[in-house]
Order: sequence, then C-alpha cells, then structure tokens
Amino acid sequence: MSLTTLDWIIIALSLLVCFVPALFFGRRASKDTSEFFASGRAVPWWLAGLSMVATTFSSDTPNLVTDIVRRDGVAGNWVWWAFVLTGMSTVFFYARLWRRSGVLTDLEFYEIRYSGKPASLVRGFRALYLGLFYNCMIMAIVNLAAVKIAGILFGLDRWQTLLMVGSLNAVFATYAGLWGVLVIDMIQFFIKMSAVIAAAYFAVMAPQVGGLTGLMDKLAERRGPGGLDYTSLLPDFSNNWELAVAVFIMPIAVQWWAVWYPGSEPGGGSYIAQRMLASKTEKDALRSVLFFNIAHYVLRPWPWILVGLASLIVYPELSDIQKAFPGLDPTLLGHDIAYPAMLRFLPAGFAGLMVGGLIAANSSTILTHLNWGASYLVHDFYRRFIRSDAGEQHYVQVGRLVTVGLFLASSAMVYLMDTARDAFGVILQIGAGTGLLYLVRWFWWRVNAWCEIVAMTSSLLVSIALLIAARSGAGVSAHAGLLITVIVTTICWLAAAYLAPPTDRATLIAFYRRVRPVGPGWEPIRREAGDLPASTEENIPMALVGWCAGCLSVWSALFTIGTLLYGRTTEGLLLGAVFVVSSITLAWAMRNVWPENSVSR
Repeated sequence: MSLTTLDWIIIALSLLVCFVPALFFGRRASKDTSEFFASGRAVPWWLAGLSMVATTFSSDTPNLVTDIVRRDGVAGNWVWWAFVLTGMSTVFFYARLWRRSGVLTDLEFYEIRYSGKPASLVRGFRALYLGLFYNCMIMAIVNLAAVKIAGILFGLDRWQTLLMVGSLNAVFATYAGLWGVLVIDMIQFFIKMSAVIAAAYFAVMAPQVGGLTGLMDKLAERRGPGGLDYTSLLPDFSNNWELAVAVFIMPIAVQWWAVWYPGSEPGGGSYIAQRMLASKTEKDALRSVLFFNIAHYVLRPWPWILVGLASLIVYPELSDIQKAFPGLDPTLLGHDIAYPAMLRFLPAGFAGLMVGGLIAANSSTILTHLNWGASYLVHDFYRRFIRSDAGEQHYVQVGRLVTVGLFLASSAMVYLMDTARDAFGVILQIGAGTGLLYLVRWFWWRVNAWCEIVAMTSSLLVSIALLIAARSGAGVSAHAGLLITVIVTTICWLAAAYLAPPTDRATLIAFYRRVRPVGPGWEPIRREAGDLPASTEENIPMALVGWCAGCLSVWSALFTIGTLLYGRTTEGLLLGAVFVVSSITLAWAMRNVWPENSVSR
C-alpha cells in the first residue's frame, strides 16, 4: 500500500489522540498496585464496558472472522456467537458476586473461596499458567495478525512489525497502568469502528463486487464445499451435518459453558473480571458487562463479515492472494490474510484511517493483556509467594519490569504460529471441560481447590493425548475431541468434590458472608452462618428470564442488521420485532432482578 501525505497525517493524529491522554495517568498509576491494576476501583460502567469491547476487538479479530467466513460461511461465526450465553449469564448471575468479593485480581478469589495449601497452589499455578503462558499465546495471536497485515500492506518482516508496534504498547503499558489502558481503549474503539466500517464500504463497492446487490448476486452463484451457502445465518443441517455440529450444535450445547476462553469465561474472569472489580459500584459492574455484550455481538461483526464475503469474489482461492501480492512471505498465506488484502481498495485518507485503526486495535488488546498478565504475575505470584513485605512502589516497579518481559515473550511466540483460526482452536481445546466448574463454584460449597487442580490437569492431559493421537493417525474431529475432554474433565473434578479434603468451614462461612451467594448449594453453610434472609435477596427465576431475553435480544439485533444488509426486508422486520419484544422483556427483568435499593457500593 502506498500512503499519501494525508494518510500519514491521519495516522499521526490517530496515535496522538489515543496515547497522549494516557500520559496524564502515569503519576496516578504509580501510587500503588490498586491504581496500577484496578484504577482505584473508581471506573464508571460506560468506561469499563467500552474497554471490554475495545480489548476484544484486536488486530486479529477481523482476520479471524474473515477466515471463518471463507471456510465455513457466515454461520461459522456461531463458534463465538454462542458465547452470548456466557456473557449474559455473567450479567445476571456473576457480576455482582465478583464486585462483592472485593479482590484485586480474579486469582485472589482462590484464597477467599478455598483454604490451605491447595488454595495457594492453584492461585500460584494459574498466575504463571494464565499470566505467562496463556496470556503470551493470546498476545502472539494478536501480533501475528499485525505481522500479516503489515506484510500485506507494507512488505515488512515479522521483527520489524513487532519492534514498531510492540515497543509502543510496552512503553504505555508500563507507564500508564490500567487508567491509561482504559482511556486509550475508549478512544481507540471509535477510531477502530470508523476504520472497519470504511473498509467494509469500499470492499463492497469494489468494481469486482458491485455493491451489496452485486455481492449477493455473485455469492448466490458461488457455493463452497458441500454446497455451502456462504451468506446463510444458520448452517445447513440437511446437506452438511458435520459442519453444523462443529459450528452450531457444539457451541450452543456445550462450548459456551464448558470452555474457558479469555473474554468469554463462564462466570466471568481475566480482564472482564478485572474491569468488574475496578468498577465503582455493583451497578456499574452489571451495566458494564451488559453494554459489553451488546456492543461486542451487535455493533462490530457485520463490517468484518462483509469484507470476508467480498474477499470470496475478489480472491476466490488463496493462490489469487499470492498472485496479487507476490512479495508476501508464503508462510503467512492463509484465509485470514484475505482481510488485509482487501484493504487495497481504500482511497487516500481512508487508508491512513485504517492503518491508524489497526494500530489502535492491536494496542487496545495488547495493552490490556500486558496489564492483566502483569497483575497476575506480580500480585498473585511475586507478592504472594516471593516477597510479601515490600512497599507499594516496589510492586509497581516490578509490574513495569514484568510488563516488558511479557512483551518480549509474546513476541517470540509469534514465530511459532501460522494462522489465528488454528491458534483459536488450540486455546478452546486446552480450556475445555473447566467452564462448568467456574460456573458452579459460586453456588456449591463442596467445590474445593482440588477440583480446580484436577480440572486443569485432566483437561491438559486429555488435550495432549488427543494431539498425540492425531499425529499418529488416530485422531478424532475437533468437536469430538472437545466433547471427550469435557466429559473426562467434568467426571474428574466432580469426583474431587466428594473425595478430596473439603474447604474448612471457617473459610466457607467467611466467603458466604462476604459474597452472599444464593441457592440451595450453600444451605448448610447458610445455616451455620445464621444468615438465612440472604438466600432470598435475589430473584433467580427472574434472572433466568432476563438471561434468556438478553440472549434473544442480542441475537435478534445481530441478525436484523444482517438480513437488512442482505436486502431481505421482510425477514429483517420480523427479526426486528423479536428484538423489540425481547428488549422490553430484558428491561423489565432487569428492574425486577436489580431493584435500586438492592445494588450497593
């Protein structure tokens, strides 16, 4: 891509607008770890919600969605649309519990929920496992996308892209803390949305595509493997059952509650929990997660999907991309690279906006993961197990050094990956089976620290066994492997709940009084705590109504937009009516579940 002077000016302005405001938070972030990692627990709901959305909108996300659309059609996106169920369950059942816990990181939860050495062990292990290995893998996926985009647009090598983009992120993450990350996220969200909408418009209006009408006409003539209809919102259950199982049935029936994935954790966790814990009040925590789910699933997907569909017309095969960009490193060639390949249709000015938007997309995610990972490694490992008697300034400085280390480690991992889609599958597989545990532990006193240890160990061992079997020629399909992992892991941790030493009574009573979980799973502890009225504080049946209405509202809004873009007006109006009814039901349920006088600070 050849950038004009106007493009470079827009890129410079985008960076200045994003990063300069964060400079004002450096002194505040240096006060203590609460400010550096949790913004002093003073974040309003709208800022927390925007930050969640911006964080999950990374430079790899458009590439991932384009990859899905080109391989499995629009319906393939159910592999992540199914996580609406997870997000809405967090809104109605878990956000208040997280905010009441008062912990600085979600890993600190383990030592208020469980007791003894097993609690310390699981906290320390997950601090290293998630903060270092898992976190670096996520950042590597994001930076891999940045590398592919820069390779297509500017012909840069991997190390050049990592040096330029990574250095910017590392400097601001170490300086500004979570406040700076939140402010950068807020500004970057609007820049990114403007950029991807522009990219979708010019991709669809490309001469080869011919506008939305031309796109629909050409796609009606083009079918994928097995007669795949690329535009269908649901998979073809009659002609391609295996694909329907993989992209729809398994995500809806199993994946959403069984798999731990950053940003879509069953019960909330990682940087979603970090934002809830940083919120000013319980109500702010609730509203932030609700806003996140609406914006994440309704506002963002269609600009990416349209580019993916248009790329099928412009670059029907991967060889077409290689021909169009002969200087591209062949090791980077994959369906995910079709997104940056479509950016060549952007005119002057908009090209600069897109480059600025892609830098913003990369930064918003990397900054969050650097701060989140450092919070685990410093607060939950270094401070807890290595040096617990230092001052706050010491831990802030260690946090800054760890942030730089995470940047270097994640950059090295970029060289081990090929496509975002494949890495996404690996992450889902490793996290399989643990999700149900993270849902149940809030509502059943028998869940203990050994359950967590057994779940993580069994999930990892089964995943390794399936990988070895696949390499020996005896592998199973991805959805079968997921189901096997879920079943084995669930049986193992349920056995541990009854056979392993239970959490001591004093810890359980203290946790109950602090968090006030509801339901029959805490009845014995509730009686010992002498706090029976708390069991009726929240309206669980109404929360279930709100959960169902919220999911239906998000999905109907998502598909209303899609069908209208397709030109199917009648279908779009019917889905719009479903959206209106479900949204009214959602608002009614929220008023009944969360009365004003029940939401405390």
